[in-house]
Parts: sequence; structure tokens; C-alpha cells
Amino acid sequence: MPADGLIYHSDAVEFSDGENVFDILQRETRRERIHFEYVSTPFFGSEYIKGVNNLYEFDCGELSGWTYRVNGAVPGYGCSLYILSPGDIVEILYTCDLGQDIGGDVGQ
Repeated sequence: MPADGLIYHSDAVEFSDGENVFDILQRETRRERIHFEYVSTPFFGSEYIKGVNNLYEFDCGELSGWTYRVNGAVPGYGCSLYILSPGDIVEILYTCDLGQDIGGDVGQ
């Protein structure tokens, strides 16, 4: 983990109509050569982020893992289901305490 805690610094990213948060995350991690691992969850019709930059779910305890916010809010469903709109600000975050350490409960 970088000393400042940032794996990918803020950047404006172009996207096409119909693209979702997962599409952008996958494309940007590939472009920046950042390790990215996920699993498909067909039951939910979604993708689940397991690890980024070799930091995995549960590495920091049973309540730790990856989540995301769009425009400051946690949508409450998988990032592959959130279709982006112009002007959206997306954050991919790692929580060690089910969101309490990053500004709120993200649920499961």
C-alpha cells in the first residue's frame, strides 16, 4: 500500500453510454497496470471486487473489503449495476470496519 493510502489518484475518465462503475474500474486498473481481481456473482447479476493492488477483502479483518461511492453516497448494490451519468464522481474505497472508518455503514 502506498504511504498516502492512494492506489490511483483522481482523474477525469471518459465513458460511453451504458457503462458502469465496474467497467471503468476494470479499464483503469488495466491501463495503469494495477492488480485487480474480481469474481462474477451470477445470482446477483453482478461482479464482486476481491482485490486491488494485492489488498483483498478480509485482509484487515472480517469486516474489511472493497466498496464504492458515487457522488458521496454508497448506492447499496454492486458496482457493475451502477450505470454512470455525466458528472458522476466515483470513489473506490477499502473499508476495515464495514464502512464505519470511511464515513458510514456500507452494509453487506
